[in-house]
Amino acid sequence: MKILLLLSILGLVAAVPIYDDDKIVGGYTCQENAAPYQVSLNVGYHFCGGSLINTLWVVSAAHCYNKRIEVRLGEHNIKELEGPEQFIKASTAIQHPQYDPNFLDNDIMLIRLRKPAKMNSRVKPISLPTRCAMAGTRCLISGWGNTLSNGANYPDLLQCLQAPILNDQVCQDAYPGKITPNMICVGYVEGGKDSCQVQTNLIQNKIQQSRRIFKVQFNTFLTNT
Repeated sequence: MKILLLLSILGLVAAVPIYDDDKIVGGYTCQENAAPYQVSLNVGYHFCGGSLINTLWVVSAAHCYNKRIEVRLGEHNIKELEGPEQFIKASTAIQHPQYDPNFLDNDIMLIRLRKPAKMNSRVKPISLPTRCAMAGTRCLISGWGNTLSNGANYPDLLQCLQAPILNDQVCQDAYPGKITPNMICVGYVEGGKDSCQVQTNLIQNKIQQSRRIFKVQFNTFLTNT
């Protein structure tokens, strides 16, 4: 059984770090502008991804924390300057206070930009859902992760992958004792398409389970920043 787990925060699509051997296997090259909320986190090189949620804030994974992040918006080919990119330094990065690096529980982080992003066809915030997604809902995953199950091939062009949410029991059966209420499984039981983080047994975090809690925490972050 091969199941992928989506790094999905309130339905936000986020790439995860190259140095952790993350993968987007069985996907395809995204059409340009297909994911205008997708950002690249850069420290002299691309190392992680995230999603723009408004002109000043990006949401990403807590395990992507770094003291000197440059947020790159409007990216498609991360190795070329194509014209519409915006490079904005982060003023602060705030990890979830209950983040557990061993199991990636509460694996969420907010990044505040030093100046507002300019909205255009290549840069747009992602729409937040009004309710939790049900099992069977198809999710769009995007990022610049490894496209090979064995070996390494890190694409320059943004990759996309569509996969369904699996029910909680399938998730628990696949990873007994390793799935918390903050996690969700996404993918195909038969395998073949994969978006995973090898070092964490494919476990990724979700905040979809409680949109209300996220909103409270997000407002707290704003207040304390």
